[in-house]
Amino acid sequence: MPELRKDPITGRWVIIATERAKRPTDFVREKVQIRGSGFCPFCYGNESKTPPEIIAYRSDGSLRNAPGWSLRVVSNKFPALGIEGSLNRQGEGLYDKMSGIGAHEVIIETPDHHKTLAMLSPRQIEDVLWAYRDRILDLKKDRRFKYIMIFKNHGEAAGASLEHTHSQLIALPVVPKRVLEETGGARDYFNFKERCIFCDIIRQETESGIRVIADTPAFIAVAPFAPRFPFEIWIMPRVHQSAFEDSQKQEFEQLAVMLKDMLMRLDKVLDYPAYNYIIHTSPIPESPNEHYHWHLEIMPKLTKIAGFEWGTGFHINPTPPEESAKFLREAQVELTS
Repeated sequence: MPELRKDPITGRWVIIATERAKRPTDFVREKVQIRGSGFCPFCYGNESKTPPEIIAYRSDGSLRNAPGWSLRVVSNKFPALGIEGSLNRQGEGLYDKMSGIGAHEVIIETPDHHKTLAMLSPRQIEDVLWAYRDRILDLKKDRRFKYIMIFKNHGEAAGASLEHTHSQLIALPVVPKRVLEETGGARDYFNFKERCIFCDIIRQETESGIRVIADTPAFIAVAPFAPRFPFEIWIMPRVHQSAFEDSQKQEFEQLAVMLKDMLMRLDKVLDYPAYNYIIHTSPIPESPNEHYHWHLEIMPKLTKIAGFEWGTGFHINPTPPEESAKFLREAQVELTS
């Protein structure tokens, strides 16, 4: 019997289509393969083909915009928003508009074209997390920005235009509607119960265990109760924290291991799927706070959004999260590489 499940944070409903229930091998998809053929602007020696680096991690004192880096952050060559100018808010009758002000940056995670993020060592992944933090803290100083989103598109099906592993940052002059729904739901829950809803979710999932994939002293990975997508994963810090950029070294060390673990499990169970991940963190004007809890959501690209989803806002998920958590929890992976 299919189920309707309600996300307790946003109030969004999803359909768990149990009659369509699918095991990992039932999803028809093209696995992500790194072919490495052709020119790549993110590889060593091609630094002049990208915009000048904003920051880079270098261990040997090498020159800026030259080989010798282990991680590099540059402006997107084709930005969605531009950094220069003023917002120039104005109305046009009942319509509102403003200039397309923002920041759009690319985090090139390694100079090695043939490695995915899951293949990097935990220490290398930790550097990626530090780069996210460094850029967020810098961009927060710009009073024009209200929200900074970190996201990764892995594989063409997930929207990646280049196969060299990278993630992106976009700073926005407004808080996105999706973020407002989530932070608003969390605030309403806190106002009613005087507790963080994410902290309550962590307590309940820990006690039941059926949707827990893995946990450490600092983090827990779960399949959410009402997932929009099959094999969706949430990674959450166990101790309440509203902003990702307030994390400390020990937390980043454990998060790097947890993130590698989850990506490797997805690769093993789903045969190297395309995926997106997004860091959900507090809007800049609201940080820090007691009601919201930052987390990272990983969404493999296994199904397609069609007319029903666009028309209703409901997602149809053919794999119950209890089953996806079991498949992922039982996958054996080696984290030492």
